[in-house]
Parts: sequence; C-alpha cells; structure tokens
Amino acid sequence: MEIKLAELEKIKLINSDDIFLIMQQILLREDKIDQDKEHFWVIGLTNVNRIQYIELVSIGSVNSTIVEPANVFRLAIQKNAVKIILIHNHPSYELKPSSEDKETTDRLIQVGAILNIDVIEHLIIGPKSYLSFYDTGLLEGLSQNSKFLPAYELEEVVRQEELIIREEAVTAAQEEGMERGEERGMSKVVINASKKGMSNREISELTALTEKKIEELLI
Repeated sequence: MEIKLAELEKIKLINSDDIFLIMQQILLREDKIDQDKEHFWVIGLTNVNRIQYIELVSIGSVNSTIVEPANVFRLAIQKNAVKIILIHNHPSYELKPSSEDKETTDRLIQVGAILNIDVIEHLIIGPKSYLSFYDTGLLEGLSQNSKFLPAYELEEVVRQEELIIREEAVTAAQEEGMERGEERGMSKVVINASKKGMSNREISELTALTEKKIEELLI
C-alpha cells in the first residue's frame, strides 16, 4: 500500500533523524496502522535523496513480518528509484535487531545490488526512538557479506580478489623467489573462495588448479 504524501513531505533526507521524523508523522496520521503488529515500510529516493514514495510492504504479527524482495523492489522499479530505505517497527519497543532483521536486510541489500538499487539504510523504530543500521555500522558489515550473492557475481568477486592477490604475489616473489610468491598468492585465492562457499570443483574451474592441489592449499 503506497502511503499518500503531501508535496511538503517529499523532502530531501539528510540523516536518520529526518527518516524517523517522517515516519512519526505517518504513524500518527495513518489510522489503519495497528501498532501492536510489525509493519515493514520502504522509502524510495531519487539520486539526491529526495523522497519519491513511501510504501507499506508488509504487516505481520507482534514479533515478525514476512518480507519478500519482489514486493520491496516492485514500486522502486516502477518509479525508477535509485535508492531505498527500509523501516520497520518493533511493537515490543525493543530496538535491538533480531537475527531475522539482519538476515532480511542482508538479502535485500544483495537483491538491490543486482537491480542497481542501493539499500542505504534500515531503521527499527519505536514511539520515541529508533535504531539505525547505517549509524551502528551494521549496514556496512552486511553490504560486504556474500551470503546471498548469485553464483556468477560470487565468481566475479573472487576473480577481482584473485587479481589483487596475484599483484601482491608478484611483489612477494621479487623478495622471496617467484615460485614461493606465486604459491602464497594462489593459496590466498583458494582460501578466500572456499570461505565464500565455492566448492573445490568451482575453484578449480576458476583458477585452473587441480582439485588435489586445492585440497593441499586448504590444509
């Protein structure tokens, strides 16, 4: 459900305080919002952080709500939003993010990356205060996670890391001998790829190393 906004409410957002103030106005105004249940909203933004729309995406129970990426990004695509902000309330007034909150945010960040729509903030709000994923550093940490990256993007991440590590290996090789430097560089590539969930077969296809050699490097 798209929330009707007055033109004066389509402001340029500067920080998390601005987001919270807008949401307070909506919570006071919208009589259909049952504050005893979790609600999940999305704010769509222009490239200069001006509000395009606010949408109520999901209504859940007293302690959870189901959020599907398709519902989160549908209106963003229709309105050509380049950034979105996630907001949800905790009826318990406990602002600490749950593991489900982090998981949902992580998944939406990765889907947004595929669609070229940045998730720039997630606020958990109460009647008088809020918690910001951006301000606490949670958003940055989740943005660097690869759990929900599709396989082809994961391979690209590993390839980029491989280039960096190979450059480091060349430097190392000049100091301690080419063979030892190259092996140390490839060892880093293999370990990083394995940590990101790639199988030995996939690593072999990516690096041209045998699976036996990969097993040796992972020991």
